[in-house]
Amino acid sequence: MSQKSCNSRINFSMDISVIIVNYRVPYFLEHCLHSVRKAVAGLDAEIIVVDNHSADGGLDFLRPLFPEVNWIVNAENEGFSRANNRGLGHATGDYILFLNPDTIVPEDFARKCLGFIRSITPSPDPPSPDPSNSSVCPPGALGVRMIDGSGKFLKESRRGFPTLWVAFCKLSGLTALFPRSRRFARYYLGHLPADRIHPAPVLSGACFWVSRSALGKTGSFDETFFMYAEDIDLSYRLESAGYTNYYFPDVTIIHFKGESTPKDFRHIRQFYKAMIQFRRKHFRLSAFSRAMIGTGIWLRAALSAALSAAAISIPRSSKSRRIWLMGDPAGIARLSPLLPVSDEHHAGEIIFCIGNEFTFKSAIEALERKDPAVSAAFYAAGCHAVIGSSRRDGNGEIWIL
Repeated sequence: MSQKSCNSRINFSMDISVIIVNYRVPYFLEHCLHSVRKAVAGLDAEIIVVDNHSADGGLDFLRPLFPEVNWIVNAENEGFSRANNRGLGHATGDYILFLNPDTIVPEDFARKCLGFIRSITPSPDPPSPDPSNSSVCPPGALGVRMIDGSGKFLKESRRGFPTLWVAFCKLSGLTALFPRSRRFARYYLGHLPADRIHPAPVLSGACFWVSRSALGKTGSFDETFFMYAEDIDLSYRLESAGYTNYYFPDVTIIHFKGESTPKDFRHIRQFYKAMIQFRRKHFRLSAFSRAMIGTGIWLRAALSAALSAAAISIPRSSKSRRIWLMGDPAGIARLSPLLPVSDEHHAGEIIFCIGNEFTFKSAIEALERKDPAVSAAFYAAGCHAVIGSSRRDGNGEIWIL
C-alpha cells in the first residue's frame, strides 16, 4: 500500500489550499477557476492545479488567465489519488479543499465552509474514537450540497458506509425502492433531510474539505485507489481516527459530474472494482459474502454500462431549440451575435451569463428554480466556451466561442 502521510511543515503561510486535479476538461476548469477565484477573494488562500497529462492544449490558454495558480503538470496520468497527494505536497494551507474541475462554486462558498469548520472545532487533537458520540469529536471532512447541471440534487453529496447490509440494499435496488427509509436507504442517508446539517460518514471527493491536522493523523488519499472509492476510504479513516465528517447544505455547488471520465463500460467496471477493493481493505467477510457482493457488483456494473450506452444513443433535439440568455448584460451582448437567441422565456435552452451583474451564486439559485423541461448552460465573462450538462445521459456540452 502506498497511502501517503501529510508531510509536516515548519511554517504554513495560508489558511486554505484549493487542490484541483484536471484531466482533459479545460473549459470546465476555466469556469471552475473563475468561480474559485471569486470565492477565495480577500482570504488567505492558494490554488493548486495538478494536470494529469491532459495534453489537450488547454493549459496554453489557461495559464495566462490565472497567473496566481500554482500549475503542476504530470508526465503521465497518475490517477486521482496520487495527483491530489502531489498537490498536497505543494500546499501550505491549514485547511485543504480537494475540488473537482467540473464544479462551479458560489462567491460565499469558502467563507461559509471555513466559518462552519472553525465554529465546530473544539481542539486540535481528537479524543479516543467513539463514532456514536459526534458531539465530542472534532470535524474531519466537510462536504456540501451538490446539484448537477440540470439542477437536480446529487444524492452522493452525503453517504453512509457501504457495510454488507448497506451494499446489499444498494445493489438489490431496495435503496431505490425506499429512498427515504432508515433501514433500506442508508447508502445515500435518504432518511436524513438534505437541507439540514448533520454528520455524514462518507463525503464526495468532488468537494472535500479537511484540515491539515486531521490528515496528519490519518494520512491522505490511498494511492492504491487509482480512481473511485478513494473518498470513501479517506472518509472511513477519518472517522476511525475519532473525527466526525459533516454534510453542510448551507452552501450549494454545481457538479457537472464525471466530465473527466468517459461513461463507458471500462470506467463503470473500474468504479465497481474500486468498491470491491475498499471492502477487501476494511471488512473481513466470509467467502460466501464476498462471492455474493462480488457477483452483485459485477451485475450492477453490466447493467449500468448497458443503460449508459442506451442513453448515449438517444438522438439530440436541442439543436432545433432556440436559446434564452439570462443574467449579466455584458455576457448577453457577447453571446447574442453567436447563438440563435430567443426573446421567449420558455425557450428550450437557457444560458446563464455570469459577470459583474449576475454572480455564480445567482446562477446556481436560478438553475434550481428553472423549469425542469428546459436545458441549462453557463457562460462566465472572459471564458472561451459555454458549458453545460443537463442531458439525461449526463454527458457535458461545450460550445467553443
